[in-house]
Amino acid sequence: MNAVASSPVPDVIDQLVGIAPGDSLDAIRAQRGQARTNAQHSYLSLFAPTPPVFGHFEIADRFALAVFVAGLHGQADVAHFYAERHAERLAGQGARAGVADAIAAEVKRGTTQGPYGRYPSGPLSAEDTAGPSYAVGDAQREALGGRLAAALAHAHLLVFHPRDASPAALQALLAAGWTSTEIVTLSQLVSFLAFQIRVVTGLKALAQRPATSIA
Repeated sequence: MNAVASSPVPDVIDQLVGIAPGDSLDAIRAQRGQARTNAQHSYLSLFAPTPPVFGHFEIADRFALAVFVAGLHGQADVAHFYAERHAERLAGQGARAGVADAIAAEVKRGTTQGPYGRYPSGPLSAEDTAGPSYAVGDAQREALGGRLAAALAHAHLLVFHPRDASPAALQALLAAGWTSTEIVTLSQLVSFLAFQIRVVTGLKALAQRPATSIA
């Protein structure tokens, strides 16, 4: 990942869960202080990296991809958080005004169950599960552009078809103009969001329990 920006950014997981300083969930997170710090640093390195940033994976496109991934996970609150930051990045860029609507449309098109895919031939083959393939719709491709459309397809693969990741899938990104370094960052972003969403979901579940049971 890239280096972390020095400007202070409120803890994102705390924001997503609604954790206030001093409450019971704040105390729980404080018990894993290093994990809390690492999660925030991972967010910053992906979405607020310190220059120089290698490659051309624009921050606005990172937020757009985050909206898509959170939407695929069925996490509307997380998707809204990233959508707001995407809108801030695109403010005044009329040429890309259609991206947010295209992302929302693709979330609806791409949402399914899963995970799907095939294991290498062997004992796990009994768990092979066929599932729908995904490609960005023609109506949205123009607004998104070839690079971002390819990124959405790869993110969908990682979320719903992780067993089907292959050299061919990476080649599709390279053919769309992604570099190896950018592909690594893209994959890290999708993985980070899966982690972040699990943490947020778990903390929200704890928040529904009586305070005495989580103190």
